[in-house]
Amino acid sequence: MVSASYSPALVLISLCVAILASYTALDLAGRIATARGRAVYLWMGGGSLAMGFGIWSMHFIGMLALSLPIELGYDVGLTLWSLLVAILSSGFALWMVSQPRLPALQLLFGALIMGAGISAMHYSGMAALRMQPGIDYDPALFVLSLVIAMGASAAALSIAFRLRQQTPYVRLARAGASVIMGLAIVGMHYTGMAAASFPEGSFCGAALDGLSGKGLDNLVLVASLAVLIIALLTSIFDARLDARTAALADSLTLANQELTQLALHDNLTGLPNRILLADRIGQAKRKVAEQGGCFSLMFIDLDGFKPVNDAFGHHLGDRLLREVALRLREQLRGQDTLARIGGDEFVLLVRLNEADDAPQVAARQVSLLSRTFQVDEHQLQISASIGIALYPGNGESAEELLMNADAAMYHAKGAGKNGYSFFDVSMNTNARKQLQLLQDLRHALEHQQFCLHYQPKFDASNGQPVGAEALLRWEHPQQGLLMPEAFIDLAEKTGLIIAIGEWVLNEACRQMRLWSDQGYSHWRMAVNLSALQFCHKGLVDSVASALARHQLPANSLTLEITETTAMSDADASMNVLQQLSQMGVDLSIDDFGTGYSSLMYLKRLPANELKIDRGFVRDLEHDSDDAAIVSAIVALGQALGLRIVAEGVETDTQQSFLTTLGCDALQGFLLGHPKPAQQFMADIHQGQQALVQKNTAH
Repeated sequence: MVSASYSPALVLISLCVAILASYTALDLAGRIATARGRAVYLWMGGGSLAMGFGIWSMHFIGMLALSLPIELGYDVGLTLWSLLVAILSSGFALWMVSQPRLPALQLLFGALIMGAGISAMHYSGMAALRMQPGIDYDPALFVLSLVIAMGASAAALSIAFRLRQQTPYVRLARAGASVIMGLAIVGMHYTGMAAASFPEGSFCGAALDGLSGKGLDNLVLVASLAVLIIALLTSIFDARLDARTAALADSLTLANQELTQLALHDNLTGLPNRILLADRIGQAKRKVAEQGGCFSLMFIDLDGFKPVNDAFGHHLGDRLLREVALRLREQLRGQDTLARIGGDEFVLLVRLNEADDAPQVAARQVSLLSRTFQVDEHQLQISASIGIALYPGNGESAEELLMNADAAMYHAKGAGKNGYSFFDVSMNTNARKQLQLLQDLRHALEHQQFCLHYQPKFDASNGQPVGAEALLRWEHPQQGLLMPEAFIDLAEKTGLIIAIGEWVLNEACRQMRLWSDQGYSHWRMAVNLSALQFCHKGLVDSVASALARHQLPANSLTLEITETTAMSDADASMNVLQQLSQMGVDLSIDDFGTGYSSLMYLKRLPANELKIDRGFVRDLEHDSDDAAIVSAIVALGQALGLRIVAEGVETDTQQSFLTTLGCDALQGFLLGHPKPAQQFMADIHQGQQALVQKNTAH
């Protein structure tokens, strides 16, 4: 027999290539497991080429490590065939481990197919030598090489299947597994090589027209390493890109969840708001249509909340509202919805089997809220009035059901509070009026049915006009001119006040621009802000836009907010007021003295003006307490450097008293009624002429 030897360097290199090929196979199996759509086939095709070329190159380098005392060569066709077999075997292996499950029987079948493929690759490569006479194989070692091939295939498939998921230490596990797989593949190859023996006088038939082994080992090594490293780097970079994409997707999902939470839930209590409640009502209606049954909408209004709020302040009032929400949620079922739709108003949507179940639910809520609340060191006692609307029966749309439940709630309040009342047709007239008014209100906004009347303000010392307050009116097609009291509450409840308030702001600035062009640039236009409008995040931008649109100096505009609104969340109010103040807009605290104020916060508010409520002015002549209060307010305002405006001046005595006290400006029916712009200016001109004549006469 011809004696054979091996190059230790090439044997070591073949082992390294086998380990690298194994690691690449494991990594690509992981990429295929996480890929979707066409990417699965692209990774499987590329992985088959890289893995097959790696295994084949290990085998070929092992062949090149063989040294015989004769010149060797390799048949091109058989060599390429062995490469093709390696690629197909690798493709089969990757397909196997990409399956959702890999039961034992399927693993055994896969090991047989893959082991046969690897064996065919090896012995086809050996046949590429075209030895004459043929190679003799030791039967025992030959069978052992086949067993090793199949065992290595089974181990490789099992390991690749288990390590295909991305876990914290998966790369370390793959590294260890690739060493075991590499040793098994190399063991199979060199066992097969050990089974081969070459008779004396043998010569290599492929040495004449086949591939020469000289320098081929370097070429195969470089090519195989390049293919494996490129495949591995591509897989790693793609995995990192996927990880970053997944992290970004998670961040976007979290951001969307937070935005959804803010858009659909009440900030104070975390309960669903009016928007989410409307959606839940829609869902409940669909379930009734599909499954039968009914549901009730319970409009809950707290009795006695306002006195608590006024006596202890809004911070404690907010705490109380949170406690109410927690208590109402105690017995809430999964299919029920509790929402807060404003102030101290809650709505409970309850799924019922029978309409007769509603009284028991309502009575339980009344009982829950009648128990004493412990907030900080205070024991607070409130109660609830509940109005109930049933579906089907008491309305079709979410708005109509809410209106009817609201009407029933007012009926419960009128009946003595601390109880509940069902909606019936006797309440229908008022509910339908409210619903019709809401529809008319939306129509009014779309068709410009609103107008502004202007009430003059006068300098208390000389009687000269110093500006006007813009007051909203609705020119209703059927009901005529409506005062704000008829529709503002409804606009607040439905959120329409935001759009209406923006229109008022824009129209008042437009009119002030006209008056400024007529020579009254020293006047100030006062506009009232509702509580909802003041809390709206777009307020500052709306004010800036209106001023810019009409090229109006910011100090020509005075925004009036009530004392209660300014103090409801003093820190948030401070932020908004500071932004408006920095813009140059004048700020007035309206109805001063009627709400709950902290002098510490009042001192910090960037206000320019205090407006004394008409309730104090009205009884100045008959109530010494009111006179004392007004005197104190004027003194406080002067100490803080604020302008003092008194509204509701209706008698000469009131005017004289307020002027003597030191008020800066006066407003009231004695001095001028609210009128449209043209009549307003006519009255101003008439008053100025009368003042000139009076001064001339003196």
